[in-house]
Amino acid sequence: MNRFLLPVGLFGALVVVLAIGIGRAPQKSVIPSALLGKPAPQFVLPQLGVGGQFDSRSLRGRWYLLNVWGTWCAECRAEHDTLLAIQREGRVPIIGLNWKDEDGLAVQWLQELGNPYASIALDREGRVAIDWGVYGAPETFLVDAAGTVVYKHVGPLTAQVWQREFLARLPPAAAGPARDDAIGPPGAVGALPGGTPAAGPGPAAGPS
Repeated sequence: MNRFLLPVGLFGALVVVLAIGIGRAPQKSVIPSALLGKPAPQFVLPQLGVGGQFDSRSLRGRWYLLNVWGTWCAECRAEHDTLLAIQREGRVPIIGLNWKDEDGLAVQWLQELGNPYASIALDREGRVAIDWGVYGAPETFLVDAAGTVVYKHVGPLTAQVWQREFLARLPPAAAGPARDDAIGPPGAVGALPGGTPAAGPGPAAGPS
């Protein structure tokens, strides 16, 4: 009988070790990125709704957020109000990377929920997301004026995360209104088919 007790004991010990490991594992939102401290990958992609191409080089010299999203992503809907609040604050432009989505569904999404993005690049085949090391949607990157990736957040962006991890890293010079003719005014949806305005003014992104 003792010969059966040893495997059972080992199995029990393994379960305990795994449970401890899972409990101490880093949260999904802090998955490290190989891009941190390195130049942000450049890309040129079609723009949603307005035609033409979006060239990431147009962002040189300014801070910005790159938000990876898709209408198929439930957690993207969960963070959408936070993105709208950030857009209203005007600290930095939010560039949307619409990932492996359908253009029509993306337009409908923004018309219904409001558009927090200064520009929306269409990564239909997912190649740019691969360059950025994207694990899944949503993910949000903070890029500085030198084009360096400063921070990456995996999962829905909350007001608390925005203040603790993003605002804390922004220099005072990046705290002014984020408008630029090269990327258009934040939140503008008039160029999208249907032209439904973005959500109206609401509370800024504060602690949740």
